[in-house]
Amino acid sequence: MIIRRGMQLIVAKRAGWTIAAEAANAEELFEVLRQEHFDVLVLDLTLRERSGIDILGQIRREHPALPVLILASEPEEQYALHCLRAGARGYVQKDSSADDILGAIERVAAGRTWVSADVTEQMAQELLRPTDKAPHQLLSPREFEVFRMIALGRTMSEIAAALGVSVKTASTYRARILEKTGFHGNADIVGYAIRAGLI
Repeated sequence: MIIRRGMQLIVAKRAGWTIAAEAANAEELFEVLRQEHFDVLVLDLTLRERSGIDILGQIRREHPALPVLILASEPEEQYALHCLRAGARGYVQKDSSADDILGAIERVAAGRTWVSADVTEQMAQELLRPTDKAPHQLLSPREFEVFRMIALGRTMSEIAAALGVSVKTASTYRARILEKTGFHGNADIVGYAIRAGLI
């Protein structure tokens, strides 16, 4: 609620801009998206009940033309690329200045991409050194989300519920994570996530 109120104040600074609708959870979000057309969606990465990357995937399937700007508090250098790979057009942090947030909204609504200079540099380095990746960068967006939830101590049942899949499917994602990263279990995932600043 506080974040949404803050966005209202920021958007009010730009003449002619309005917040056409708001949603507190994924169910409300998709109900609104099915009823109206929007120029841009500002999506909080920490919506209740479902993971932001999972929600982003569904948006891409059901509303492929809708530009999505991720609003997040998570470290940009760790999460922005995963969000862009999952279909977001931009990533801006909640503690950014009002001007940066307005600039990001405007750019994404125009069909362009918004990321910070640091993320742009990170993307360039990835292109120059495609084989020199950290373990978590080898994961798909869905695998990374499962990885993050494991690192936060979630059980397979909790992860399955958050993603809307079976426990067996969630366990399959875990197995793929271990295979790609070379980790031996959840303790390795937690330890790595702490060292890498992912949690």
